[in-house]
Amino acid sequence: MQVDWLLPESVSTPALVVDHGALVANVATMASRMRERGIALRPHAKTHKSLDVAALQRAHGAAGLTVATVGEAEVFAAGGHDDLFIAYPVAAQRDKAERLVRLSGETRLSLGVDSVQGAELLVAGGLGGRISVLVEVDTGGHRTGVPPGDAGRLAEAVSDLGLEVGGIFTHGGHGYWSVDAPGGAARDEVERLAVAAESLAVRGMSAGRVSAGSTPTALGSASAPVNEERPGTYVFNDRQQLQLGAAEPAQVALAVAATVVSTAVAGQMVIDAGSKSLGSDRPPWLEGFGIIPELGGAVVTSMSECHGIVAIGDRTPPAVGTMLRVVPNHVCPVVNLFDEIVLVDGGRLVDRWPVSARGHLS
Repeated sequence: MQVDWLLPESVSTPALVVDHGALVANVATMASRMRERGIALRPHAKTHKSLDVAALQRAHGAAGLTVATVGEAEVFAAGGHDDLFIAYPVAAQRDKAERLVRLSGETRLSLGVDSVQGAELLVAGGLGGRISVLVEVDTGGHRTGVPPGDAGRLAEAVSDLGLEVGGIFTHGGHGYWSVDAPGGAARDEVERLAVAAESLAVRGMSAGRVSAGSTPTALGSASAPVNEERPGTYVFNDRQQLQLGAAEPAQVALAVAATVVSTAVAGQMVIDAGSKSLGSDRPPWLEGFGIIPELGGAVVTSMSECHGIVAIGDRTPPAVGTMLRVVPNHVCPVVNLFDEIVLVDGGRLVDRWPVSARGHLS
């Protein structure tokens, strides 16, 4: 595997390093492809959690941002983003109702809902007339969302409670189930959202926003009735996206910079990036926790908190002190482990961007 951009030697490892040129190209390419298809792009900011990256996305025409939590919405609203979708069935209990009310006065706010009980909590929290909701549809991922044919029934019940129904949405998460899954998952999103939209239409309701989301299915599902896409990982890409065929090596904009700290055991080396830097996500169709481009895609086979064990076979190990890049399996949780993004260009450190919404899980 070849990833062409370089690391500056001044970086203290482990560090979250992003190549500016690759990042900008990724943002511009996805924006262009959605524009060509007449699809609104509402990227998921849970990947980057960065006001700087979000500003780049908006500059390239993003219709708004998607977030996962109330806390993330608060950060991006405070940063001036005026159209936010919390693509999650938020239970508006305890302090969340008050926070959502406050947010609704700062930004155009929409939320996901997949139950009458969830809608009732929103109404009880004083959100009627202040937000719009999108009914979540299960198109095959079997995580959250109602069956497509039940979307209209729920939308009608939600509307009767006094909430504005702004549309329907889904996440084709089953596009991650195997390396061959994205194409079928994208078709599922389109076909089952069409069923859901029809279930609203027979009740005299318009689906409005018909929103699909995920990086590996975004291009495949960007067709009617879908009119909005919510990919997130595409800004950086990762090992999963490479294996799923959603990205080429040149589109990998992020790596964890790590240093070789031990070569004492034959057949392996140890780097200073373990689970506290690389996360622990490992789909069943991938070996290990990340790959090292400089070593031909050598795999981080096991980890403890601050140690990454890399299998090198009979290869001569790099010298202790050598800096390397690790392309993690799943970039989204990895970003949340770091305070800042080290931005590089041509191997030079050009800026440091805070991970503005790091944490903010509630």
